[in-house]
Formats: sequence, structure tokens, C-alpha cells
Amino acid sequence: MELDISERLASLRSTLDDITAVVGVDRLRGEIADLSEKAGAPDLWDDPESAQKVTSALSHAQTQLKRVTDLESRLDDVEVMAELAREEDDAAAASEVLAEMDAIQTVLDELEVQTLLNGEYDSRGAVVTIRSGAGGDDATDFAEMLMRMYLRWAEKHKYPVKVMDTSYAEGAGIKSATFEIDAPYAFGTLSVEAGTHRLARISPFGGADKRQTSFAAVEVIPVMEEAQQVEVPEGDIRVDVFRSSGPGGQSVNTTDSAVRITHLPTGIVVSMQNEKSQIQNRAAAMRVLQTRLMLLQREEEAAKKKELAGTITASWGDQMRSYFLYGQQLVKDLRTGFEVGNPATVFDGELDGFINAGIRWRKTAENA
Repeated sequence: MELDISERLASLRSTLDDITAVVGVDRLRGEIADLSEKAGAPDLWDDPESAQKVTSALSHAQTQLKRVTDLESRLDDVEVMAELAREEDDAAAASEVLAEMDAIQTVLDELEVQTLLNGEYDSRGAVVTIRSGAGGDDATDFAEMLMRMYLRWAEKHKYPVKVMDTSYAEGAGIKSATFEIDAPYAFGTLSVEAGTHRLARISPFGGADKRQTSFAAVEVIPVMEEAQQVEVPEGDIRVDVFRSSGPGGQSVNTTDSAVRITHLPTGIVVSMQNEKSQIQNRAAAMRVLQTRLMLLQREEEAAKKKELAGTITASWGDQMRSYFLYGQQLVKDLRTGFEVGNPATVFDGELDGFINAGIRWRKTAENA
């Protein structure tokens, strides 16, 4: 039986070597050793917030290192499996070898895309906010569909998720939702999902069987350390407290523990209701507000630089993806041209094709 995988195996090893060099395995090991020492300190949990940061950073670094070292082991194992399959002339074993190489290729492709994420905050976790736009009940329903889509994506990757706030619509779906994905490179990965998403379908909420177009906005910001956040004077904010609500506007909390902070100079509003106390919700809302203000400052600085340079480029598109749930049944990214003919799988969290295409497209645009 012929089973010559030497050329493909060499290609996989070469790709892994390139990724290992970019990731910096030696640096990661040093970082893990340092964080492990801090995590083992007997007084670590005297400061729970600091302890959480140390253990989270340690988990992130260990996960990153494990992905690379696991691939090295799998490549060694598949080479042995191929040799045994040849010696025993085992067709079933040969098929298993080829399937494993395909699986390794998939993981390598994901890691290779990750090496393109070299922005200042790309390695951080992400805070995602989804807001319904024009389209009535269809828009609020669409916003909830998008929320489920991202939560399913995170679940498939085994990424921890914390829902921070959900504002339910009077009819179907949600007005808005904010959740945090605590995983390495979650921000860099999901930042290409930011923008306006459009849904076209036969509305389930109308009796005329007419096509309805609705919109939802996705915002993605990095999880920031407090030391890197901007100062917000108390006089610049208005804080409102209210009771947490569930579907249909029903109250799910008998105390006014939910918090809404409005930044008066910019009009930015952040709500939090999923923590147990008003103090915790206020602290969480302030962290998100500070991060949004910092990013707003950076965007204004970048826009000023572009203006001074005299360059005019297309913005990171408002309407970046369309979801067609009638006739042709298609999800298409308008920036990259990547498309999938089965919207159900996309809404079930199969987003990696869109995300990887978006990351490559963005890097090409940056280098143009």
C-alpha cells in the first residue's frame, strides 16, 4: 500500500516552525514560570481582583503553549501511525492517518491566522455588545440570533463567556446585550466582526409574507487592565439604578441592583445588570465605559492623522455582512466576498471561515 506523507508532513512541520517562532514559545514558558510563582503565593487571594488577573493570565499563556506543543506531539504521532499503516498494509489505518493530518491542518490554519493578530490589544479578551437597529421586531429578534451565534461560537471553542447585560425587547428578541469572552486573542479575532449586520427574510411577525430587511450593530472592544483606562471625572457621568429585567420586561430582581452609566460629553451609555450587587455592576460598567472612551480617543487621533496626511480610505464597513434567509439561503461578507450557502450552520456558531477571511483581508488592507 502506498502512503507517502513525507512531503505533506514536511509542509506541516514548516508551518508549525513559523508559528512557533512568531508565538515565542520560550517567552511563553518564561511568562508561565513567572505567573505560576505569583499564583503560588500564600497571600494571592488577599486581593481577589489582582489574583483573578494573575490566574487568568496564567490560564491564557498555558492554553497558548499547549496548542503549540500538542501539535508537535500530534505530528510525531501521525508519522508513527503512517509507518505502521505501511508495514501492516492497513487501509483503515491509512485513512485514519489522512484524517488526522486534515485535522492538524485545520488547527495550524487557525494558529497561522492568529499570527496575523499583532495589534496592541489583539491578544486580550473581548467585550462584545450587540444592538438592534431598524426593523422592529425583526431587528430585535435578529439581535438575539446574533448573540446566540457568538455564544455558540465561543462554546465550540471552549471559551469562557460571561453575559454582563441583556436588555429585552417588549416583543421578540433583545434591544441589546453585552458579554465578555475571556480567551487569548478573543479581541483580535472578533474585532473583524464589528460593524452592521443585515438580515433579509420573510418576516415571521407580519401576515403579508413580505420580505423584511432588518439590521443589528456589533461592537467589539478589548478587556483592559484598569491602569490603562482613562480617568472619568464624576461630573461627566450620570448614574441611574434600576431593577434587572427579563424577557418581556419582567422584573427578575427585587432590588435596584442594575446600573446604567451615561457619559454626558459623548452620550455613551453602558448598562450592567448581571452582577449580584449594585457596586459590582457599577464597577463593571465603568470598566467598559473607560475602555470605550480610550478607543474613541485613539480613533479620533487616527482620523486626525489621516486628515493631515491627505489620504481618504474606505472606512471599516458599516454594512459588513448580509444574511439571506429566503430564496437563495446565503450568508455573505461584503468585504471579503466569503460566503456560506447554509445560514443555519452560521447561526449555530460556524464563524471561523468568516473570521479568518476577515483577518486576512484586514491585514492585506493595512499593508496596501
